[in-house]
Amino acid sequence: MRTVTPLLRHPDFRVVTVRCRDDHTGWSAPESNEAYGLVLTRRGGFRRAGRGGAEFVDPTTAYLTVPGEEERFAHPAGGDDCTSVRLSERLWQELFADRPVPAVAHVDARVDLAHRLLLRTATDPDHAAAERLVRLVGAATGPAVGGSGRNHRLVERARAALHDGHPDAAGLLPLARALGVSPYRLSREFQALVGVPLTRYRNRLRVGRVLDRLEECVESLSSLAAELGFADQAHLTRTVRAHLGQTPGQLRRLLR
Repeated sequence: MRTVTPLLRHPDFRVVTVRCRDDHTGWSAPESNEAYGLVLTRRGGFRRAGRGGAEFVDPTTAYLTVPGEEERFAHPAGGDDCTSVRLSERLWQELFADRPVPAVAHVDARVDLAHRLLLRTATDPDHAAAERLVRLVGAATGPAVGGSGRNHRLVERARAALHDGHPDAAGLLPLARALGVSPYRLSREFQALVGVPLTRYRNRLRVGRVLDRLEECVESLSSLAAELGFADQAHLTRTVRAHLGQTPGQLRRLLR
């Protein structure tokens, strides 16, 4: 039995969780893969035969897929829980423009943590989820070839776009495209120079705008959340509490 649960949907990526409960030890019939993607296992294990040969896939191993690749599966361990990440062709090419594409990748503790964090970003697909996704792919598949210098001009352009609320800064992927770099490189260079992830920096700017509006005696927190691009009032509250340790309601009383 196979159960698929959608988790994240974005024009450039889709993340679903897959639970498989099966006990067949022989190989399944060949099937053609339809997407660029990355599959990580959270629990259990199974055997897969693809372009890299036959592998036992468990939480220490991830595999990458390409359209048209023939796959076969066997489940001698009884079942597994996986995360399947499907990428648009455009994002795939951007992520692997300066790195080889492995068939399988080792999942160390850093990648395991990045995987777990990705599953917690359903409310912010444009920034938090996008950044964690590209960092996850980067960590799983190795460093980029070249371009590892700390590019001050690139980071300053990104900061300016975020500060000015430029339309391209509505998400990590459009911002990287506007700046002409891969999203992985932008995320990596930004944190290396600024000291915090791009998403946290953006949220720091938004929390400052929340404080400005609270000082202006804004009444509706739900309207404020929509105005500043939060998914909803609960998302606004979580973000403000994470930065300041207090809710917007508490801050409103304090500032008044």
